[in-house]
Amino acid sequence: MPLPRLTLTPDVSHGPLDGAWWPRCDALELELPSLVDLLEPDPGAVIRVTVDPAGWPDTPHTVMAPGRVIAVEPTGPGSDAHVITLDCGTVGRWVLLVVPPEEPAGTAVRLLAAAADPENPLTAASMLALADAGRPVGAAGEAE
Repeated sequence: MPLPRLTLTPDVSHGPLDGAWWPRCDALELELPSLVDLLEPDPGAVIRVTVDPAGWPDTPHTVMAPGRVIAVEPTGPGSDAHVITLDCGTVGRWVLLVVPPEEPAGTAVRLLAAAADPENPLTAASMLALADAGRPVGAAGEAE
């Protein structure tokens, strides 16, 4: 599988997100192993992932990856539908916007960049709504 399409905020995030991930499909068991491999270098580390089951058909409770088992939990009520949270044993927590796999490439690239901008105060839902409306996403788009 090719490397995940991923952007991360440099250093420490100051917004609600730590970056964005643009999976190629909605099969979590296919997409998650390569994402986790990039974010957690220690194969022995415990990984817990939280996702909105509505965004991932047939969400598994665990995902098998080479050398590790990834625990998958559903989000709670009121959680953002387009966010994945990865609690990685040695590197901490990552909160990422999930760009829908079917998103056009141009829009996806803008969302990936906006979510990795440490000055961007927007939530995942706000950024996707702006993108769907054809408006700029990110801190600059919100100011207009």
